[in-house]
Amino acid sequence: MRYAYVRRTALLALAVLALSAGPARAEPHDPWARAWGTNAGGQLGNGSVLDQLTPSAVKGLARNDLRELTSGGWVKEQVFALALLRDGTVQSWGGNGNGQLGDGTTAGRPSPAAVAGLSGVSGIAAGLDFALALRGGRMLSWGNDAYGQLGDGLPDPSTATTRPVAVQSLNKVKEVTAGCYHGVALREDGTVWTWGRNADGQLGIGSTTDQSTPKKVPGLVDAVAVAAGCYHTLALTADGTVKSWGRGNSGQLGDDGVDSSPSPVDVKHLDGVARIYSGGHHNFAVLDDGSVRAWGWNAAGQLGDGTTVTRTTPVPVPGASGVRALSCGYRHTLAVLDDGSVLAWGDNDTGQLGDGTTTPSLTPVVSLPPGSGTTRVSASTVSKSSYAY
Repeated sequence: MRYAYVRRTALLALAVLALSAGPARAEPHDPWARAWGTNAGGQLGNGSVLDQLTPSAVKGLARNDLRELTSGGWVKEQVFALALLRDGTVQSWGGNGNGQLGDGTTAGRPSPAAVAGLSGVSGIAAGLDFALALRGGRMLSWGNDAYGQLGDGLPDPSTATTRPVAVQSLNKVKEVTAGCYHGVALREDGTVWTWGRNADGQLGIGSTTDQSTPKKVPGLVDAVAVAAGCYHTLALTADGTVKSWGRGNSGQLGDDGVDSSPSPVDVKHLDGVARIYSGGHHNFAVLDDGSVRAWGWNAAGQLGDGTTVTRTTPVPVPGASGVRALSCGYRHTLAVLDDGSVLAWGDNDTGQLGDGTTTPSLTPVVSLPPGSGTTRVSASTVSKSSYAY
């Protein structure tokens, strides 16, 4: 089935659904950030804990006020979200059993509220049950620290850190990302630093020993972007190639094998890369020519290649063009196109595709139509919640 036909069919279905949708659903052209899918922890931010099969407004968060939105969590009652506003403050909502909302408590909430005392922030990242913030080139963290993922040198599996603390020994950081239990920072000099859990080599330091403070990834000095999956990590280098390390059992390292690696390896058959994205166990690269490649776990069709075949090296995503941004969840993927439409594919058991059904799809369906105002998307890395803003 041709991609254009899929989009036209899905748009017609979406129009029919719009006539019968309840008041919880956001209108296609309203100013708010939207969310849909699993909501048991209130992570959709609409004041309820009910799953949403179509996009609904995140309370009080206008997309024009947002610089970044990210979501973490696995157990559905503990999935949470963070929003970085243009004024440098951070809001959080959803599950909070490990203090991942950073508000000094372990009580969850179904609508956004400020992370107290946090300002001047330029970047955020959400792990499984911890969070990171970038401020003035330095890192802050809060939440669970069982594996040293807070990077403060004081791992403690028994106590939730409910307010931001300083990540040690890092400055001049320009980008941050988080896996399930590890943090990754890209410094201005092109070096990559990692900390936290390392059982699969996801820190890239040549060992599988956990680290409670940041360590430099050896031999990597020209990185321009980083992305973290649950137990693996990617780095884009200045020459447009991609390095990967960590767990490889589902081909997520893209090196034509299923072995893990504690040191960076080359993603094969891939060059001229402009942007990288990583989900729980699958990845995407957007090339300089605008085409898209995917690799890794594909049990629910989350790679978008029309199959459920796991890919150990990158494969083309048919018909994917005009992609402005991507985001990968556990078993689903989101994309926003240049026309403002949001497409989704993969698993859909809790409505994470946003098309009004719980039917999975190996090809894109429409979550939001063209002209929606959306420029970015986000999905919980190992959960089933979706966001557009």
